[in-house]
Amino acid sequence: MKFLSTRGQTDPVSFTEAVAIGLAPDGGLFLPETLPGIGGDWERLARLDYATLCAEVLGLFATDLDPAVLKDIAARSYRGFTHRRIAPLEQIGERLFVLELFHGPTLAFKDFALQLLGNLYEHQCRVRGETLNVLAATSGDTGAAAIHGLLGKPGVAIFILYPEGRIAPLQERQMACTGAANVFALAVDGTFDDAQAALKAVFGDQAFRARHRLSAVNSINLARVLAQSVYFLYAWLRLPAAQRLEVEFVVPTGNFGNVLAGWLLQKMGVPIRSFKIATNQNDILFRLFATGDYRMTAVAPSLAPSMDIQVASNFERFLFYSVGRDPARVREIMETFRATGAYRFAHFDADTFSASHCTDAEITGIIRHVYQKYGYVCDPHTACGFKEINRDRLSVVLATASPAKFPDVIRAAIGQAPTHPALEALKSRPIVKHPMRADAAAIKAFIAAHGV
Repeated sequence: MKFLSTRGQTDPVSFTEAVAIGLAPDGGLFLPETLPGIGGDWERLARLDYATLCAEVLGLFATDLDPAVLKDIAARSYRGFTHRRIAPLEQIGERLFVLELFHGPTLAFKDFALQLLGNLYEHQCRVRGETLNVLAATSGDTGAAAIHGLLGKPGVAIFILYPEGRIAPLQERQMACTGAANVFALAVDGTFDDAQAALKAVFGDQAFRARHRLSAVNSINLARVLAQSVYFLYAWLRLPAAQRLEVEFVVPTGNFGNVLAGWLLQKMGVPIRSFKIATNQNDILFRLFATGDYRMTAVAPSLAPSMDIQVASNFERFLFYSVGRDPARVREIMETFRATGAYRFAHFDADTFSASHCTDAEITGIIRHVYQKYGYVCDPHTACGFKEINRDRLSVVLATASPAKFPDVIRAAIGQAPTHPALEALKSRPIVKHPMRADAAAIKAFIAAHGV
């Protein structure tokens, strides 16, 4: 199988090449040439454990990898998860389920893709005899998950850009307290969108990118999205067969990658009824699906910092399909948005999606309400998913992070704060971070000085 850029000006590449490159040289995002179908033998798939299901789904795309190698990579990727079901589906109400995605090493859903991506990188470095410098921008959880996916991997250095003072303290400690010599936490003066724009500018320098063997682990990397598709399928298969056709997945999201993963699965033949996009007060995606207006505004720091985003980079993949796989049209829309910060869709078909947005005041109240009604403690991002639940449908809310990562918010809501041993251990470790301008030249100079 070959992979194409959404902007149509990059030659088709293989799966492993798409993984290694990350962001296409023309600035677009990779997608498969065709979406494979997932057959209707649902009961056979339901009998598979999580890692085996992952290897089977990714095997539809990774046709240049030995299936035995892929199966081993998947098995190793989920060995460190603390729950035996990896992604447990918990029923908390009559027609309400929670899909817990926080049982990995960094207690967030990003572990599902980044543990796998780290092992893919390790395999590729070993096979090719090359080193690799990995660059990512994070609004909270991606950085920690990327770091822990690559800790101990030979021949790899990792550089994580994050907005100084705009992520939760424990999120910062997960990145800046590892003590690993090949990990560099770069604290950017600005917002996540500033960091992401600088990252794309660095990747736009093709000579620098080739010279330093640079790759991306943000959700611009297609392997991230495909790996996240697996837990939607795993959860769907665990619902009673009679209820599968009526399920709505409720997905807290800022960068559109998590909900895109489920939507791609639907396009591959899994009959998921609908998706609800749950945003915080930085609600560009809510406004898009409510009005067709894709318009960037200022980022307001919130209690759900991983969703403090105004440029949802994975939207470009959805856009590619929405405009009939026309890369020229994608280029036109993305250039208009880059130049003006806005694009108005006159005819925007989003029947599969609904959306909601949630203020900080509402987040605290929702955490309290969910705890009092269901006895369930959710983190502030997951709380956004509980707003305006459609009572006419069976709902699965994706729990994207452990509440223990946000103790102050939880304490304010319910009077007690959950803890986790791994997070408590971080509090005594020194923070090692590198202040950085959101400037491509400064970032490139740092990578040149500290990379492998």
